[in-house]
Amino acid sequence: MDKVRIAMIGAGGMANAVHYPSLAEMDDVEFAGICDLDPERLAATADRYGIEARFADYRQMVEQTAPDAVYAIMPPHHVFDVAVWCLQQKQNLFIEKPPAVNALQTRSLAEWAEQSGAKTMVAFNRRFIPILVRAKQMVTERGEITQCQATFMKNHLGGGPYYGGAIDILSCDAVHAVDTLRWMGGEVASVASVVASYHLPFPSAFNAVMRFESGATGILQTNWSVGKRVHTFELHSKGISAFVDGNGEARIYADNSDEATVLVNTEVAGSTELAHYYGYFAENRHFIDCLKSGQHPMPDLADAVKTMELVERIYASAI
Repeated sequence: MDKVRIAMIGAGGMANAVHYPSLAEMDDVEFAGICDLDPERLAATADRYGIEARFADYRQMVEQTAPDAVYAIMPPHHVFDVAVWCLQQKQNLFIEKPPAVNALQTRSLAEWAEQSGAKTMVAFNRRFIPILVRAKQMVTERGEITQCQATFMKNHLGGGPYYGGAIDILSCDAVHAVDTLRWMGGEVASVASVVASYHLPFPSAFNAVMRFESGATGILQTNWSVGKRVHTFELHSKGISAFVDGNGEARIYADNSDEATVLVNTEVAGSTELAHYYGYFAENRHFIDCLKSGQHPMPDLADAVKTMELVERIYASAI
């Protein structure tokens, strides 16, 4: 296909911040239609991107525009019925993380995707952060990863439960760190964790040590009642280590040298735009390229099941 025609469900903050602008940059992508329940939000986004076909009903949009794929960008407790219907229509589907509120719903979506033959992708964008991808390549050139760590801290003090309590912090947000650990270290053989509530009336800190099937070690550190947002990663192999901050720099040390190879996020991405240096553009580009080539996008719904199951294992393995 020369042009990939995309039908967009959702015109909220996340969609407008990273997905619409990323797709609008691509010469081989065309917006087939847009749908949102909020008339003002629908009109503003449609006007901004010159989308003529506007709908309040996503079913009508898909049926009337016959797109090559659907983007359903909405909260996890709203997306399930929409995603099931799209997959029943054999529509290729891109959805945000988390793909559902729990592993059960995610498995159900994956089964619908398998039955329909649709290509799917879940937007775990950390896998596509340019400096993290580059750092992983540099480390694994020396050998398999022996140890990796994902740290995700936020100050959520005074904040309520996510979406009024529809979903927990680990499944909804800290899941980014969980998924990135799987991407760095592989599948997990065993987990031991500490789940705690610090200064918040619901679980807000999730720390775990995991042993990957490869024998490597993974470390998860998350806490939603700290000083500020910090989201960093570490990757270690024989004689080499990478310390990565997707919002800034990666420093790679090798062979006991004090001199680091420094990667700057905007330089590696070739852009000062968040969508580019934080992996959002790259994940969208990957999905579009897979649709055009017939290849399988990753992570798809089946792979996302493993991440959501690991979330549940972290809860179940609390010491």
